[in-house]
Amino acid sequence: VYSPEKVLAMINAIEVVNKSPALTDANITLGYWLLDSCSDVSTALRATAAFTQPADCHHNGSSACQQPIMAVIGAGHSEMSIAVARHLTLQMIPQISYSSTAVILSDKKRFPSFLRTIPNDEHQTAAMANLLRSYGWNWVGVVISDGDYGRSALDHFSSQASKMGICVAFKLVLPRSVSREDLSSTMTKAAETILTNHKVQVIVSFAKSSLMKALYQELHDQAVREGLALHTMRRVWVASDSWSSSSSVRGNLSLEDIGHVVGFAFKKENLTSFNEYLNRLETAEHNYMENNSFLKEFYSKLSSSNMSSNIDHPSKALSILRKHISADGVFGIEMAVSAIAQAVASVCQRRDCRTAGRVQPWEVFMCLHGGKNYRFDSRGDINLGYNVVMWRSDRGSIHVSDVVAEYHLQNQSFTHTNHHTHIVSKCSESCLPGEFKKTAEGQHTCCYECTNCTENYYSNSTDMSQCLSCNTSTEWSPEGSSGCIPKRLLFFSWQDGFAVVLLSFSALGIVLALLVSALFLRWRNTPVVRAAGGPLSQVILFSLVVSYISAVLFVGKPNDLQCKARQVLYGISFTLCVSCILVKTIQILLAFQFNPKLQELLRKLHQPYVIVSVCVALQVATCICWLILKSPGYSITGNPTTLLEACHEGSHLAFGVMLGYIAVLAFVCFICAFKGRKLPQQYNEGRFITFSMLLYLISWLLFIPVYVTTTGVYLPAVEMVVILISNYGILSCHFFPKCYIIFFKKEQNTVSAFRKDLYEYSSRPKEWKLPEKSITPSLSAPPPCPLQTVCVNVHKGSRKRLGLSRSISC
Repeated sequence: VYSPEKVLAMINAIEVVNKSPALTDANITLGYWLLDSCSDVSTALRATAAFTQPADCHHNGSSACQQPIMAVIGAGHSEMSIAVARHLTLQMIPQISYSSTAVILSDKKRFPSFLRTIPNDEHQTAAMANLLRSYGWNWVGVVISDGDYGRSALDHFSSQASKMGICVAFKLVLPRSVSREDLSSTMTKAAETILTNHKVQVIVSFAKSSLMKALYQELHDQAVREGLALHTMRRVWVASDSWSSSSSVRGNLSLEDIGHVVGFAFKKENLTSFNEYLNRLETAEHNYMENNSFLKEFYSKLSSSNMSSNIDHPSKALSILRKHISADGVFGIEMAVSAIAQAVASVCQRRDCRTAGRVQPWEVFMCLHGGKNYRFDSRGDINLGYNVVMWRSDRGSIHVSDVVAEYHLQNQSFTHTNHHTHIVSKCSESCLPGEFKKTAEGQHTCCYECTNCTENYYSNSTDMSQCLSCNTSTEWSPEGSSGCIPKRLLFFSWQDGFAVVLLSFSALGIVLALLVSALFLRWRNTPVVRAAGGPLSQVILFSLVVSYISAVLFVGKPNDLQCKARQVLYGISFTLCVSCILVKTIQILLAFQFNPKLQELLRKLHQPYVIVSVCVALQVATCICWLILKSPGYSITGNPTTLLEACHEGSHLAFGVMLGYIAVLAFVCFICAFKGRKLPQQYNEGRFITFSMLLYLISWLLFIPVYVTTTGVYLPAVEMVVILISNYGILSCHFFPKCYIIFFKKEQNTVSAFRKDLYEYSSRPKEWKLPEKSITPSLSAPPPCPLQTVCVNVHKGSRKRLGLSRSISC
């Protein structure tokens, strides 16, 4: 196909370099031989054979010998460049192409003398795949021309697209030429494939411009035949460099019929020199052509071509030519000519190159490195990158718009993108965050169903192929989640309503114990206080305060120290409390026990501080062993949506021994107190001790099954409730009645009142029967003074121990 703008670019570039200092200093000028391949490989090979055969230096008796061809610029299509390059390689004649992009031509083992001023298709296909990914187009079709170029481009594009998650829905291979007999049937099938794949809205094309023109026309005709709306043929066409600048492919169709065309073009620089050259041709007209025989032939052919029919004036022909200029092709030709000129200048700096045969083509090839601002790489390519262009419609005509983006080969990225489109080209709708793609066996990976992520799995972006797992130790997620939710930390908090109530009771218990302690200190010499135990009552109240404090430690965010302290404090404090109560119980039994042998035994056992110390020491030893061997500590229990912060007891056996030991002491108190429940009222604390110990035993017996079966935040509250019940039971039964007497029954808090109560108790023989062995012969008759009998026995049994018995006389 005759390409006028490339011919003129070649002529202008050679004229410019011939005037450059590099060639004028070497007294060298470049000549040119223009041959048309007619887009046919055979024609291109015949032309190559013509200028590569040895020159006949003695033709027509002439002694002059023509200078051999030093370099070849072209061809435009990869198929022809491949064929020509194989021939030129035999003589190492350098060949520089301005638009052949086939990747195979970068193979220096097969094509060592081939160079080009553009990147190869490996970069273009990667750029196309990146463009598709940037717009989210993952379901596309591919159209190629049959031949080495098209199939190589298809292979590389498919590989790049697959890496980026882009699927090729169909691949259409068009014949190499529009003159093929099977073109019609192939175009019909291709158009049918495109129209029936409604979800494929983006088509990548590596076909020739003539084939794309025929395909567009067939799409239009088939839509009309089948009665389809014309918009059904609209697609986004991603054009390769082979036709991205050829707006003539539309034929008589409008851009609205075709759709959108996004093309990749080679980067170009300033074309001022070529534009000035065209201006000179327009202004000089025929005068300028007189010095160039080729221009005369060019204008003759231009005037007879279809493009400028009925045009007999060169300036009008050139104005039409400007509209069809391929700027990147012109720039590539200029770079090729400039590189050859610099190589020739480099060779001819140290030798005479005007004599035919003094310079060989391979010498020129060895000096080909590039121009001032660009260089050939190790594969013979100049990689300046790509411009992304988009076609636009202006009053019915189609123009290639300005650059909408630039693609950089170094980092494989786009810059300066200023165009946005809402075209969707997907086999399946995008899966939203919280879903993942489920592909059926045998289907494309781009065709899938969207399925919700299961519990504790999530997807945080669209079209994820699998869900990510949450860290189940600290996070969770419901079904269909787009992210993980931190598990909520739970513990028996200070702000919990139940905790506030229990803490209030603990604080009240501490205040009441301190008030009772102060009251007993104030009235310590009164009979009521002395009968309540005297100094031991202060020890009991102190232990209750500590026990209330230990209950407070069951509330709040737990830690190791708190977990260890709360159980040990309660165990030791309540053991101290029950031990003192046990001493009081033995003391009461001893005071009113009339069996001499049992009384003597009780007298020997009744060592208050020794008993308390031994009982507490045993509990302390138990707690120390517990802390050393397997102590309580802080733990986190993972639940599906929460994390429970709590204390573990370490050794449940040690925990049970500690509570069981207190229960044994309480049970002994209960038995002893039950035996002395019918003693005189002022002396008798047995019924109160009995009730308090019974309350303790019942509450802790209920605690065991509740504690074992309860889990969660309120497990500490269970033990806290039992502790408070036990504390309040002792405080209420042992001290509140005494306080009532001190405040409201002051007349009973006297020695005389106690004597009277003792007298009334002794005068009830039915309720009190002396043991037979304790009755003396002199008392065989009914005693005249029952009080005296009681007094005698009291003095004999407990004279040294009870201050109350010493103060009573009959």
